[in-house]
Amino acid sequence: MKKIFVIAVILFLLCGCNNNNVTKMIDVTDKSLNFVTDYAKTNDLVLKTEHIYHDKVEIDKIISQSIVENAILNKGDVLTVVISLGQDRTVLYQKYKVNELGNIPIMMYHNIVDKLSSETKYTGGNVDASGYSRTVEAFKDDLEFYYKSGYQMIRLSDYMNGIIDVELGKSPIILTFDDGNINNMNVLGLNDKGELNIDSNCAVGILESFKKKYPDFSVTATFFLNSNLFGQSKYNDKILKWLVENNYDIGNHTKNHVDFTKIDVIKTQTEVAYMYKLLDDIIPNKYIHVIALPFGSPYKKTHENFSYIIEGESEGYKYQTESTLRVGWDADYSPFHKNFDKSFIKRVRAWDNNGKDFDIAYIFEKLEKNRYISDGQSDTIVIVDDTNMNINIKDKKIIKY
Repeated sequence: MKKIFVIAVILFLLCGCNNNNVTKMIDVTDKSLNFVTDYAKTNDLVLKTEHIYHDKVEIDKIISQSIVENAILNKGDVLTVVISLGQDRTVLYQKYKVNELGNIPIMMYHNIVDKLSSETKYTGGNVDASGYSRTVEAFKDDLEFYYKSGYQMIRLSDYMNGIIDVELGKSPIILTFDDGNINNMNVLGLNDKGELNIDSNCAVGILESFKKKYPDFSVTATFFLNSNLFGQSKYNDKILKWLVENNYDIGNHTKNHVDFTKIDVIKTQTEVAYMYKLLDDIIPNKYIHVIALPFGSPYKKTHENFSYIIEGESEGYKYQTESTLRVGWDADYSPFHKNFDKSFIKRVRAWDNNGKDFDIAYIFEKLEKNRYISDGQSDTIVIVDDTNMNINIKDKKIIKY
């Protein structure tokens, strides 16, 4: 009799008469849509979704569910979940004053001189009267100012091609250096591993320290070189390779830093082609086809040499230039603005002149009236007014608010 009773209990358990086969609803709030989709499929539920904006629930997470937690589930039950779209983007656009048709500063530097600003006889860190050379102290102050003013660095090539990937509410800024001065990238030797020992007070050394201090600053810059490269024949090849491997770009500044208004079309092509060929030999396919125009010349695209700066040939070597940079005085247009000219880009001279004559203070105060402010997404263009929108842009979604 005892044996029969035990067998009966086992059969009772195997038959599920203890309700172990009953499935109860779980709490899916704050789960992802993928999780809920799998859950509904596993439990033979019909899943329906609704989407709403929510200030506190992360985008694509579940806000609420129609079947309460611990309710017994039956095959074919309808589970409706409300999914967060995140914060209302329009509210965010208004909060951060998003304006992706605003202007963008391309900062033009030359020498970064290892001395204190108080050691020069000029204003605010200028080492020369025209401000083409800045002290180490002034350059560090410039970088702090850009960062604290809500700017993030982007690559020049990305700006040219309309790839603006900075955080919501932030503004893009681009750094360029002309002439390949030793104080831009000064190598003190090689370490035990054969790696470059970079002077901490040269431009790259300072930029590298800011890269560590402010990881969200997206530190990068473009260096425009002449035939002497960085003036360090022992290390030049290593320098160029190191730069492109560490998020910096290299461009063309002509073989001899020529004034294009004072040479003919043959000499123009020789000057341009030589540098492209030199870069091809050292960092093939890893430099940008951009020329920083020495002295800013020619000053107009109608000059007879300009077309040969863009395209030409010398000694059988053919080249094409994607863009040219002018000697600067102002921020340039958004790449989405109808007046943006990719082939002839303005730059800002990075100098201090007590807030006058298009110095840093003057330009950044001016930018506050029409500054590019990002929506945080590189595949959309968010604008307030479409009057100046480039209507030929087809690869991005345009949002007007």
